[in-house]
Amino acid sequence: MTHSMQLQPSPFEMIRDGTKTIELRLFDEKRKKIQIGDTVLFTNTATEEVLRVKVLELLVFDSFETLYSRLPLLDCGYTKEDVDTASPDDMNAYYPREMQQKYGVVGIRVALWT
Repeated sequence: MTHSMQLQPSPFEMIRDGTKTIELRLFDEKRKKIQIGDTVLFTNTATEEVLRVKVLELLVFDSFETLYSRLPLLDCGYTKEDVDTASPDDMNAYYPREMQQKYGVVGIRVALWT
């Protein structure tokens, strides 16, 4: 199955160059349809370029607090320069806390299709 998601330019580039291998999302109804082996088409919100990736793993957690304590943040889009200041609160800009509590969250481990 193929799924479509939007990505800001920076995380889009990081997935394309292989430095970001886990995309963080709300585990809402749309994400609950994703299965290992599925395809995700990420569209760059600035350029509309599309990146095709394969889903390798779904890492489901009750909150971003738990996710941030269990996953390697360098794989989630942080850099060596900013990983020390990484906070689950960074995700509040995208997903309000009440939505996080309602659905839970997921780290989607991906790899570029070759």
